[in-house]
Amino acid sequence: MRLLAARSLRTHRKAWAAVFAAVAVTSALLGALALAAGSVGLGHARVERYAAAPVVVAGDQEISWTTDPPGSEPTTVSAGLTERVRIPSAVVDVLREVPGVRAAVPDDTFVVRGTDAGPRTEAYTGRSWEAASLAPYKLLDGREPRKAAEVVVGAGSGAGARVGETVAGRTVVGVAGGPAALYVTAPEARRLAGHPGAVDAVGVLAEPGVPVNTLHARVRAALDRAGLKDTASGQPLRALTGDGRGGVEHLAAPPARTQLLELLAAVSGTVLLIAVLVLSSLVAQALGQRGAERDLLLAVGATPRQVRAAAGREVTRVAGAAAVLGALAAVPAFLVAWSMLRARTGVVPEGLVLATPPWLFAASLAVAAVLVVGLARLVVLFSTRQAGRQGTGRARRASGLVLLALGAGAAVTATTQGGEAAGTAAGAATVTLVSGCALLGPWIARGAMRILDGAFRRLGGAPGRLTAAGAAAHSRRLGAALTPVVLVTAFALVQLTAGSTMVREAEAQAKSATTADLAVAGTTAEQVRRLPGVTAATDVLRSTVVLARTGAGAPRLDRLPVLGVDADGLKGTLDPGVVAGDLAGLAGRGTVAVGADMADSLDARPGSTVALRLGDGTEKRLRVVAVYARSLALGEFLLPKAELAPHMTDPYPARVLAAKGDAPSGSAVVPEQVTTAGAELNGIVSAAVLTAIGALTVLSVLSTLALIGAGRRGELALLTQVGASAGQVRRMLGLEAGFLTATGLLLGGVVAALPLTAFAWALTGGLPYLPPAQAALLAGTVVVTVVAGVFLPVSGRRLRR
Repeated sequence: MRLLAARSLRTHRKAWAAVFAAVAVTSALLGALALAAGSVGLGHARVERYAAAPVVVAGDQEISWTTDPPGSEPTTVSAGLTERVRIPSAVVDVLREVPGVRAAVPDDTFVVRGTDAGPRTEAYTGRSWEAASLAPYKLLDGREPRKAAEVVVGAGSGAGARVGETVAGRTVVGVAGGPAALYVTAPEARRLAGHPGAVDAVGVLAEPGVPVNTLHARVRAALDRAGLKDTASGQPLRALTGDGRGGVEHLAAPPARTQLLELLAAVSGTVLLIAVLVLSSLVAQALGQRGAERDLLLAVGATPRQVRAAAGREVTRVAGAAAVLGALAAVPAFLVAWSMLRARTGVVPEGLVLATPPWLFAASLAVAAVLVVGLARLVVLFSTRQAGRQGTGRARRASGLVLLALGAGAAVTATTQGGEAAGTAAGAATVTLVSGCALLGPWIARGAMRILDGAFRRLGGAPGRLTAAGAAAHSRRLGAALTPVVLVTAFALVQLTAGSTMVREAEAQAKSATTADLAVAGTTAEQVRRLPGVTAATDVLRSTVVLARTGAGAPRLDRLPVLGVDADGLKGTLDPGVVAGDLAGLAGRGTVAVGADMADSLDARPGSTVALRLGDGTEKRLRVVAVYARSLALGEFLLPKAELAPHMTDPYPARVLAAKGDAPSGSAVVPEQVTTAGAELNGIVSAAVLTAIGALTVLSVLSTLALIGAGRRGELALLTQVGASAGQVRRMLGLEAGFLTATGLLLGGVVAALPLTAFAWALTGGLPYLPPAQAALLAGTVVVTVVAGVFLPVSGRRLRR
């Protein structure tokens, strides 16, 4: 077996080159994804402000929901909160009585605003000076603040302030180390924080010689005895140590980490599926071209088991070397992608530390390499399971038809869904339809060629007749060549068109929804109303809510962006497109307006009740007062500003929309649209990874066609020996390339059109949209790739020879 594998590998090294390239690229992509997932999985929020506090007591920034359906095990899901969960200030007194505690320091983080020229304000992060000891940040110059109008400026604030100057309407009396912050007296900090009786967190400083574990156990026991709960959802308080303290400082870091993990898991599943299709086609084609060689080995005494074992060793050698090379290439790819993502300010929270210990590289790359090699060996097992026997293909044909039926059913289901559910159903339909086409490739190719057989024979002359005869004799080979073309076309169409359709509809909705004449940041509606000519103004607050619901029989917690608005200022500033109810009802607390798709999924209508958890985990049952259509631009929920603001870390408006009586509606105003750092992160990571997947699928087309071309050199040589000229052979190859391109684009378009139409209809009530430039680029890429794959293995010099 070793001898057969070695000799065969040496004889067919050119044919294996295509498999080598595909395995290397697949290994590089999976290795980079494994590194990214490992880095995010080990990641944590950076500990800065609490570096000197071994234990930090804070609220639970994560909520959980447990369901216990009859006959099933209880299931618990969790979601991170983006707004501060505060704790009772009585915790400070409890902690100061704990043995081994040197000091318990309350900490509040707030925004200090000072007015400059005009209605706009400058903003700085504020804290109490006593909380600086938790880092500790020490004075570099001056003294501590003693009066309400005095501040100490953090050296990293960028304000460049010195002792004696004025910042935010306060006198600078000292400069301290540490990041950007204005430190005020403790009473002034409590006033500016604006939540009497509660604090953000409490840092616990230990007596000398008290171990962290001992201190943590004592603090935990004291909190349990006191029975204190957080001020929002009433959950038990948390005592955090180590890296867990960072989540109290950087609220956005843990949710971003969870989102990245979910995104990488979804993308990795897509990559694995495409890798299975690509490698299965390539390895099966490489082994299938040697049917005569395999039959000869069986005829001279080799057993089917020996043939399979020899093929397995051969593939393992090729795939092993390629997987190692690809895994090594994954390291620079991962580092470059990570640095580019970090360079996008605001996409990844500054406080999120993505760990990259040395062992992670070895472990992740080893997993990727072993996975790819194992996949290649599995393909060999299926490709050679009937060595010496010709299968009928009935099971393959039946499986393909079943997948097509399932894909069509998923597409129909997407038309009845809304929003995210429609996208999920459409994605499942695409994957299922492409897989079905891959299994039915030989029959699809045979049927397409039967349709074009007469045209090729009548209009193509001798090259046309050769093309038709070759297709009839080698439909399996033609199907193998057609499958990757369909794959790349359908995959690219779905990804490009789905994104374009959503962006186009969101922009249209945002443009229609924003009827304001002015949009101002860094101010409030109260200040804007004082401007001459302003007839109406509304604050726009941005936050999140968590919705608990059941999807596909499993519980889920969805964190969704929401807007807080002033109902009295909506006229002339914001038009959500109400389809039921009246937005005037948002003037009262305990109310909510719901997007039309979400209302359908929740079976909500004006007068019904919706249960939401606000950004700090507080559960509210809100009465629906209106249902609106433009949810893609404005989010799924609109809440009264007075309802949302008390549950926000900083209840200051993100923007103010205003109407002027003497200005045309909507003049020079950027449309209001709900965008979050999480959505931008999702878009950037998805675009980068999908580009890499697109490159893999294009490579699969090129590799498959090159492999097929390398295996038919004897056939082409025979044609030239029996009288065909090099020109006739080239024209025959050109007709084959044209057939593959046209059929692949058409079939890929049909496969993509069904789920895309269902998705677009559910999302917008219209048809999918793809910019003409992107459509031309896709078609051009397929044409160039197919032509190169057909002609490169059989150059003019080889044909002449």
